[in-house]
Amino acid sequence: METSTEPIVVMKRYEFKYILSPQQTQYFKKSIEGHMMEDAYGLTSIGSIYYDTPNFQLIRTSIEKPLFKEKIRLRSYGLATENSPVFLELKRKAYGIVYKRRVQSTIPLVQKFFNGEGDICAGGQINKEITNFRDFYPELTPACMIIYDRVAYFEPDGDLRLTIDHNPRYRTEHLDLTYSMDGISLLDEGYTILEVKVQEAMPLWLTKILNDGKIYKSSFSKYGAAYKKQLLG
Repeated sequence: METSTEPIVVMKRYEFKYILSPQQTQYFKKSIEGHMMEDAYGLTSIGSIYYDTPNFQLIRTSIEKPLFKEKIRLRSYGLATENSPVFLELKRKAYGIVYKRRVQSTIPLVQKFFNGEGDICAGGQINKEITNFRDFYPELTPACMIIYDRVAYFEPDGDLRLTIDHNPRYRTEHLDLTYSMDGISLLDEGYTILEVKVQEAMPLWLTKILNDGKIYKSSFSKYGAAYKKQLLG
């Protein structure tokens, strides 16, 4: 099988999620001015196909909130084509710390990989981890597509990253990143998902903004919410 030679990304960080009302979203965006900068991409539509077993073992385990959980997904930024870059991500969470392994590929190569035809990238530890995951769950298949419109922010000269996801939605049919970015809404109109991503402690100024805005942590999972809403009826 042809393998990807694109960069491999490894991430280790803490991630915290919050559900924001339309008023809280407006307040939060205004409050972080001077602390955070919007990245150059602006509002970006992101689609992710989550793979799971036929009995949904991965998401069923995840929503039980164990100390360790893992998932695998294929992500595109904007509507994909057969040859545009997509990103296969193995995401694990252990004792509150998120570990992510990510490789760039294309849809045909990823399909071959899940059919058991070789590796996903040119050797190394990350290839071994992703391949071992696939082999441990030999019946992995596309289970759900999650779509949202994201604005990302970064802290100049710091490691803090924030994302705000607008109109999170899902579908369980047409699980194809080239099909469309349409889906069924996961939240009430105008509500957003804030994710705070940091390698160390959250800065005091951000803690104050969250407290003053009565913005509280949530264990919300987009795939988990879609599973509960659609797959459980």
